Amino acid sequence: MQLAGNFKAPSVFLRITLAASYLWASADRLGFIGAHGQPHVGWGDWQHFMDYCHQVMGFLPDAMVQPLAVIATTAELLIGLMLLAGAYTRIAAVASALLSISFALSMAISFGIDAPLNYSVFTVCGASLVLATAPFYVYSVDNLKLLPVCRRNGYYEGDELIDIIR
Repeated sequence: MQLAGNFKAPSVFLRITLAASYLWASADRLGFIGAHGQPHVGWGDWQHFMDYCHQVMGFLPDAMVQPLAVIATTAELLIGLMLLAGAYTRIAAVASALLSISFALSMAISFGIDAPLNYSVFTVCGASLVLATAPFYVYSVDNLKLLPVCRRNGYYEGDELIDIIR
């Protein structure tokens, strides 16, 4: 069984689900999902998100919490968009793993190990690492960049390499 040929659908699924998670969380804290207290809304605005950040990062000086929250939100937006488009997918997947493990460690320090386990944060990290090891990414900007290289190097329609990266 060849891993490369069987990784197409799972890699697309991982990209979409990880991207959706990051983009949904960012939209929620920026108030795009709805107001705080409405159904399916976690934070609803930046202030409620910051209240949670102060709890999660309670072991850090208060002056560091706001900048780290902005960095995390910006990273989530960028990672989500990159994964959705499949642009620099390997870099986005590694960044996702690093970001999620930092979330998991912060949650574990502040609330205990059950918090990141209950919210499957370690699973996000693991899924990101699996995605980072994919040999290629179908239906992606990355893949579009590969096709001209394959053609330049003598691979054409019907060749195994072209068939694999589609």
